[in-house]
Amino acid sequence: MTPYDVIVPAGGAARRLGGADKPGLTVGERSLLDRVLAACAGARTTVVVGPARPTGRADVRWTREQPPGGGPVAAVAAGLDLVTADTVLLLAADLPFLDRRTVDRLATALDEAGEHADAAVLVDAGGRDQPLAAAYRTAPLRAALAALGDPAGLPLRRLTGGLARVLVADTDNVAYDCDTWEDLEQARERDRRQD
Repeated sequence: MTPYDVIVPAGGAARRLGGADKPGLTVGERSLLDRVLAACAGARTTVVVGPARPTGRADVRWTREQPPGGGPVAAVAAGLDLVTADTVLLLAADLPFLDRRTVDRLATALDEAGEHADAAVLVDAGGRDQPLAAAYRTAPLRAALAALGDPAGLPLRRLTGGLARVLVADTDNVAYDCDTWEDLEQARERDRRQD
């Protein structure tokens, strides 16, 4: 598998959670962010874009989007400044069930697609693609970013929507994210059942 870097946007406002520090919320005994960082431990470089906070990984690089809270495209722009691998995974900070197997599947799918794809994107059980659970070729992602101009406030699909992609089925339901308190409680219940 081609070496890859990872960007984890973790500076959102979490409006549906009343402004709580979403990456710091816990499922099981670990924060949402630590669970994602464990899944991508095979990355050459891991960049978290957001306020620095304690994590279980010492090898994380921290940066901030401009302006702080400027949205996912601004976060990708800040993260790309620290990326050197030809492949970069964008992984949301609120995916409590993301695992190493899925991360490897995404990177491998992009490898196997060769020049026919710029991205390998996880597709959830409802058929929705998850651009923050995806592997990208770094050069086309940088080119798409440069074409946008100021990234602040732009939706992620403006950046990723024009890239050629292969779809990777979410066979293990790891694309489940925690946007609301109800989502978080359901994730905690699922985690308890898995123990």
